[in-house]
Amino acid sequence: MASKLFVGNLSFQTTENDLQDYFAQAGAVVAVNIMQDRATGRSRGFAFIEMGNQEDANKAITMFNKKEFQGRPLTVNEARPREDRPAGGGGGGYRDRR
Repeated sequence: MASKLFVGNLSFQTTENDLQDYFAQAGAVVAVNIMQDRATGRSRGFAFIEMGNQEDANKAITMFNKKEFQGRPLTVNEARPREDRPAGGGGGGYRDRR
């Protein structure tokens, strides 16, 4: 079964192909997804990488966590399930400024 990794502290110039090639050293890479800002399309500095199995994922964590990649020390760990967020934007309400 595939295992998903969180990879943080990426250079904004890093491409999915760069990560695919780099993480292939640890084993089979199923998918790479760099998160991008919706408004600008620019990288948000982190990605999710799906490895072929748990053994490859553990190897990638050991090999690459805190190791320099394109001039930056990576943060590599197992991805946690996404937390449910409350709907709505919050934001400030009306304030009477007297």
